[in-house]
Amino acid sequence: MSCMGDTGGRSSVPRQESTEMPRLAVYALIFCILSVAAAVVSFVQGSWLGIVWVLLAGLSSNMTWYYVKRAKARKSVTG
Repeated sequence: MSCMGDTGGRSSVPRQESTEMPRLAVYALIFCILSVAAAVVSFVQGSWLGIVWVLLAGLSSNMTWYYVKRAKARKSVTG
């Protein structure tokens, strides 16, 4: 006996792609946020060391984008 609207075990809702970020991208993003906070604190205290934190924030931001795009490219090739 079949219920009305039964599709034989298949869901009629389209599957959503996983939006899970790769672990390295998450770590790079966290480091980027912490670097920006450290830069702000350094500049507020009058230290020029904040320039180093800004550069590290830029580097980690680029790393985040790289790992996210690499994961998307791998997913499109395999899936």
